[in-house]
Amino acid sequence: MIQKIKKYIQSELAGDPTLSISNDDDLLGSGIIDSIGIMKLVAFIEEEADVKIPPGEMVIENFINLNAIEQYLKTKQD
Repeated sequence: MIQKIKKYIQSELAGDPTLSISNDDDLLGSGIIDSIGIMKLVAFIEEEADVKIPPGEMVIENFINLNAIEQYLKTKQD
């Protein structure tokens, strides 16, 4: 799932399918995506992972980088 999210960020949000993103890159702080991009990313994750992300869980700590997203999704699947 994390590879699918990475590809989505590269091609749809950053607009560069060849962009190098590591799992611990700060997605917002580095400018890879902006606040609107985070909302698009949340919608994508909800659809692709078949999870509902409540507003209270839409915090930067859960979406700061790919590792954080992966850990967050693990909590949703338990």
